[in-house]
Amino acid sequence: MSFDPNIVKKDFPILAQKVYGKDYVYLDNAATSLRPQPVIDVINKFYSLENSSVHRGGYYYGQLATERFENARENVKTFLGAAQAEEIIFTRGTTESVNLVATSLMRSEMIQDGDEILISQMEHHSNIVPWQLIKFNKNISIKMIPIDKDGNINLDAYQSLLGPKVKLLAIVHVSNTLGTINPIKKMAQLAHQNGAMIFVDGAQAVSHLKVDVQDLDADFYAFSGHKIFGPTGIGVLYGKQDILNALPPYHGGGSMIERVTFEKTTYADLPNKFEAGTPNIAGVFGLSAAIDYFKSFDLESVEAHEKQLLNMATTSLNEISGLKILGNPQSKTGVISFNIDGVHASDIGTYIDQLGIAVRTGHHCTQPLMDFYQASATVRASFSIYNTITDIEKLISGLAKAVEFFNE
Repeated sequence: MSFDPNIVKKDFPILAQKVYGKDYVYLDNAATSLRPQPVIDVINKFYSLENSSVHRGGYYYGQLATERFENARENVKTFLGAAQAEEIIFTRGTTESVNLVATSLMRSEMIQDGDEILISQMEHHSNIVPWQLIKFNKNISIKMIPIDKDGNINLDAYQSLLGPKVKLLAIVHVSNTLGTINPIKKMAQLAHQNGAMIFVDGAQAVSHLKVDVQDLDADFYAFSGHKIFGPTGIGVLYGKQDILNALPPYHGGGSMIERVTFEKTTYADLPNKFEAGTPNIAGVFGLSAAIDYFKSFDLESVEAHEKQLLNMATTSLNEISGLKILGNPQSKTGVISFNIDGVHASDIGTYIDQLGIAVRTGHHCTQPLMDFYQASATVRASFSIYNTITDIEKLISGLAKAVEFFNE
């Protein structure tokens, strides 16, 4: 499919609506993407015409749902470049994927008292708090990898932290606040040389970059469906088969068992061991449809378009008096966080909302990063495949009006 954002925009019904009488400009893609009609149709069809559970019923729709469910797993496997479909675990999202790994590691022998986990200064709260929760059960240390003022990871500091006690690096692939693309392959190589595993938060990466978990050599990789045009409440955890096999289950219940007695339970093989209970079947189908939709575009064309939007927005924002952009990393995706002197971020967001422009304001669930930049909140604009140059022009015009209004 040739790539034209004005044509792509027509696939997303919400963008045909007016907000306060204005064309809707959606620039909060780092929080959640919008849903195209093909994804909506797949979910509606399942609930309307094909509703059934999976892995249970031997009747027609039960078999159909199970086949489609496992085909979706194969689709995700191919999308991520995983070696085996059994390495793909369906979760509620990136947050649950992190919690699954953290909890299972805590219950295993892989993390012991005295061990260390490394996280970066730019992590989302969901890649900080679950590791801290391990400390309630095991006496471990969590150490922070610093960044520079431009928002680049300090690789020298990272290497100096890689000691014999480090068992895991938990790192974001793309920062949801700065847009920084971290050198995951290099960091994984250094971690493995040190005998440590690497968990990658890929929530912001999968809709912007080509991800190949085998090439990156990630031990774990997680993402959320709603960041890549799929439904909310569905996500993926990739894990290397040997590591997943060695970990104990996260949840207990139906489907994840081999045999249950009142004295003992034995667990099912992968991936069932980590998928207790009735899954989000419609969510899995919607995620698979979203991946198919995204794969219909030439990724190089998508990246070039988003780079054009990013460059145009950055240049124009820098021309607004008193506006300061957080960070200037060497490699980044279409995310810009900024503040304007003398005007609170939430006031800016509220003002331009009246113009039909949706941006995010706040700390973006990265409070340690906000502390580093000495900012309590920022305005964040983030771009996707349906955003156009006109959207950027409207953002810049709206911000100029906001500055004039608040400086009167």
